Amino acid sequence: MQKILQKLSLFFTVISLCLPVSADVVKPALVEISVFSDARVTIEIRTSIEALLTGINGRYRNTQEAPNADAYDKLRVLEAGDLREQFVAFHGELLDGVELVVDGASIPLEIGEITIAPPGYTKVPRASVIYLVGVIPKESISLRWYYPLRFGDQAVRVRQVNEEAGEYHWSGHQWIKDDRPTEPFSLTQVFSKPTFWSVSSLYLSAGFLHIVPKGLDHILFILGIFLMSMRLKPLLLQVTMFTIAHSLTLSLGVFGLIHLPPQVVEPLIALSIAYVAFENLVSDRLSRFRLPVIFAFGLLHGLGFASILTEFGLPADLYLAALLWFNVGVEFGQVALLIGAYLAITIWFTDQYVYRRSVVIPGSLLIGGLGAYWAVERVVYYHFS
Repeated sequence: MQKILQKLSLFFTVISLCLPVSADVVKPALVEISVFSDARVTIEIRTSIEALLTGINGRYRNTQEAPNADAYDKLRVLEAGDLREQFVAFHGELLDGVELVVDGASIPLEIGEITIAPPGYTKVPRASVIYLVGVIPKESISLRWYYPLRFGDQAVRVRQVNEEAGEYHWSGHQWIKDDRPTEPFSLTQVFSKPTFWSVSSLYLSAGFLHIVPKGLDHILFILGIFLMSMRLKPLLLQVTMFTIAHSLTLSLGVFGLIHLPPQVVEPLIALSIAYVAFENLVSDRLSRFRLPVIFAFGLLHGLGFASILTEFGLPADLYLAALLWFNVGVEFGQVALLIGAYLAITIWFTDQYVYRRSVVIPGSLLIGGLGAYWAVERVVYYHFS
């Protein structure tokens, strides 16, 4: 028996000598976001402050693999108060790096309490807890969280808390191992359940703002249609085709019945802008292919709208209402854009030849050039990213 114990002792000694000295395993951050019924939000980030300060993330299995392992080891033995002082300089970088987005709007966050354990046994990573605090709008519907990959991998979940009623609800975890935000977390299980009218105002404004002023590519496409003619009928025909098409794919995309990756959709949307603009240069009237082409491009733009709406989030109980009001908001944005363009440009011209020479040709050249540039830029971006 003694010989067996001696052999086991020798075995574990050899194994221990083969392992990295003073190496901590690089663990993902654990992020718990608590949303309270009084609109407070608290984000608890349980991670290694030493790893944050030295940039050691999930690329490394343990800290000794990192080129700045020595700097990590020096921080690892600091007392809690000294490490907290070292971390003060990182506050700004942390707040600039993370982002909490609620119903499409970024929420300002501040550093709250920071809990740091004593050094302890240096073979076990020291867990520190960083609290971020903020306030979100009441009756919020969904949130997304972004924690950059340079800070490390993460596991995220959301807790909704109604303290007065003693209710709470935990979401499932999302494991994020690349540089992207989480999928939307719903905020409608416990409190602030949206009403029809709160959804209508929120999604109506979201749809409108996605056109004016945020949707520059959609603005240019509508203006390309607008420049085709001074007459109302050709304009209405094209806008109607566009509306029917994008409403169709917006609905199908949101329900997950159709999907194209952004590396396909985004360059094609840019090409649609270029096509409409350059067709304006070679013709002053609708060709027999113009309306089918507008319809096809409307399908593409609808997929772009669907991706935005999916990221924004939809309330589970009022899914169809949110979809409807978002679509109405998009239409209001398009109508506002057309009326504004007419009052700003067309109303001042009576001669169609002068209008074409002074407005249509230079405007279409500018719009077409931007569309072609964006198409190339997006192809390059998605190819090399």
